[in-house]
Amino acid sequence: MTSVITGDIIGSRQQESEHWVEDLKKILHPLGKTPSQWEVYRGDEFQIEITNPEDALWTAVLIKARLRALKSDARMSIGFGNKTHNAEKISESNGSAFINSGELFETLKKQKVTLAMRTEDADLNERINLMIQLALTFMDNWLAQSAEFVALAIEYPNLSQEELGQKLGINQAAVSRRLKRSHFDLIMNLDRYFRTQIKQLTAL
Repeated sequence: MTSVITGDIIGSRQQESEHWVEDLKKILHPLGKTPSQWEVYRGDEFQIEITNPEDALWTAVLIKARLRALKSDARMSIGFGNKTHNAEKISESNGSAFINSGELFETLKKQKVTLAMRTEDADLNERINLMIQLALTFMDNWLAQSAEFVALAIEYPNLSQEELGQKLGINQAAVSRRLKRSHFDLIMNLDRYFRTQIKQLTAL
């Protein structure tokens, strides 16, 4: 089983094109090789394969946090399933993971949500998507400082609050405030639950 994130930049037409495209590429760059593992296409759309499906939600949250830190945002769908055709460009690869991601992505605007996931298990989808929607009530409103903290905390999971503060140029008390404001503990709990559910799914 693999996972695929399909996304687009919200309000991209109001932004200076090259500026945010380069920002998006910088965010995706550490996540794999382009265009086989990730690709930006049609101007404001992107797709990325996360070969360890358990990492899919954490990766989507990281992309969102990095974009919110730049005062931007994305709509993203995470699809799970197989990969039946491995093309040179990820946008030309195929399989149920790609179909689930692509079909779900087309419904996000109508659903008025910026993040959702789809597996072959409808009950699991309903359960986790409800949790994601609840988390989006604050994730969609992260200010740049909170988002920057979340991104760093995901990228450097072993750093103490003091060490994260050094990277952000703030003291430990300020780090603690950002942790609370961003509801980072809740996101970590959601991710832990998500990982156990996906692990069970891949074990079937």
